[in-house]
Amino acid sequence: MTAPAGSTADAFRATSLRRWNAVCWVLFAVMAAGMVAIDRPGGSKYTALALLGAVVVAYAVLTRFPANPVVRPHGYLSVLVVALGGLAYLRGNYAALFMVTLPHYWMFGRTPRASMGFLGLATVATLAATIARQGGWTVEFLTVQLVSTMIVVAVGVLIGLWAHSVVAQSAERARLITELERTQAELSEAHQRQGAADERERIARDIHDTLAQGFASIIVLAEAARAGLGSAPERSAQQLRSIESTARENLAEARELVGSARHPDRAAAGSVALTLRRTLDRFAEDTGLTVEADLAELECDQQTRIALLRCTQESLANVRKHARASTVGVVLARQPYGVELEITDDGTGFEVDRSSGFGLDGMRKRLAELGGRLTVTSSVGDGTRVLALIPLGAQT
Repeated sequence: MTAPAGSTADAFRATSLRRWNAVCWVLFAVMAAGMVAIDRPGGSKYTALALLGAVVVAYAVLTRFPANPVVRPHGYLSVLVVALGGLAYLRGNYAALFMVTLPHYWMFGRTPRASMGFLGLATVATLAATIARQGGWTVEFLTVQLVSTMIVVAVGVLIGLWAHSVVAQSAERARLITELERTQAELSEAHQRQGAADERERIARDIHDTLAQGFASIIVLAEAARAGLGSAPERSAQQLRSIESTARENLAEARELVGSARHPDRAAAGSVALTLRRTLDRFAEDTGLTVEADLAELECDQQTRIALLRCTQESLANVRKHARASTVGVVLARQPYGVELEITDDGTGFEVDRSSGFGLDGMRKRLAELGGRLTVTSSVGDGTRVLALIPLGAQT
């Protein structure tokens, strides 16, 4: 599962701050240890150690309980401000620790405004403690220490604002990258779902065009054979042979669908004209209808042959089930703009606009996948004309 963009950006920001914080603490520890080491023995030295220890303890508590609603980073900054003021009051060189703690206000302040607020408090505390230790204002303090402190604070503010901007931009980039990755993952998942839906639709279309039509043909032949057992045994025997042949073909189709193997089927076994001729001969034999065919020898790829065969099978199945026709005409021709398959019948016809069958829709989609189109022309009492066109670009 992809992590939320906000959490990734926060993690990136936290990592950057931890690295910066480690450097600051090393500098703070080295300077504090050096100043305490060179300080003369006495009460001020132990007081300085106590103040430094309070800062360390406050930071340790902060890192140990970062989510505690009572122990907040602002609490640590408050301890730091008090400690800096106390250290500056004890000895002048301790005021130098103020400079190395400048990054802490930007690392632990919740907002730039809060960071600048604590920085201001630390500045005032350090200067006030220094004035108190000196016993009042002096010209040296005004001309040297006050000016130098203001310069340090100004530089610290500029650097802090810059660092805060850099970290914010880096976090924003991390957030955008995470959102992009999440969008890509969602898009990939959507493509997978669409691919699965397309595959289910393809399988459903193949089942409808092959197995379903074959079973429908078996049912019609079985009913006719049963009705003619007594009066036309030879005809019934022929119909039983057709049932057997259709069942074998359905079994082969089922094995191909279950195995999901895209091996050449009947349409790829020979020329498309020969394949259609066998289909038309079987239809004429099973139905007793007159079939007039004009099939040109064409060279086309496997998918085009399959599409032409499926359109022929679906159209003949509709003639068998609905048309009540006596004659069917099939024309396969090569035109300058593509391959044309025309199937007509002299049956009862139908209203095309009111047709909602799966077969016609499946033919349209199958042809559309090859850049072709299907045109159905019919009216009640005037027969039906089905025209399938596959452009030359779909051929090899």
